[in-house]
Amino acid sequence: MMTDAKWIDIGPVEQLPAMGARTLPVQGGQEIAIFRTATGSIHALANKCPHKAGPLSQGIVHDTNVTCPLHNWRISLLTGEALGEDKGCVPVIPVKIDAGRIYIERAAALAGVV
Repeated sequence: MMTDAKWIDIGPVEQLPAMGARTLPVQGGQEIAIFRTATGSIHALANKCPHKAGPLSQGIVHDTNVTCPLHNWRISLLTGEALGEDKGCVPVIPVKIDAGRIYIERAAALAGVV
């Protein structure tokens, strides 16, 4: 297992179903949603839609986007930007995969800590 102060090991890739999501609470901060696309890519966003803070982890994952379950806003998993005519952005947490495990960048994950 890799040890690096810059990255947080959050578990094996297999824990995420294709086109699914899991949440990761951050003590004192906002919840993070971890997504796996149909092609196997892994992405992490703050778990709040920029529109009305809908839980993106409960949305539908398609291509590299997620649709918010509250008002159908589509959010890019790559940039966090709202797509189409909607405007807004949700923080993206950098992710890397090493030896089948998912790592998120510590500084970005803790950015919401107050």
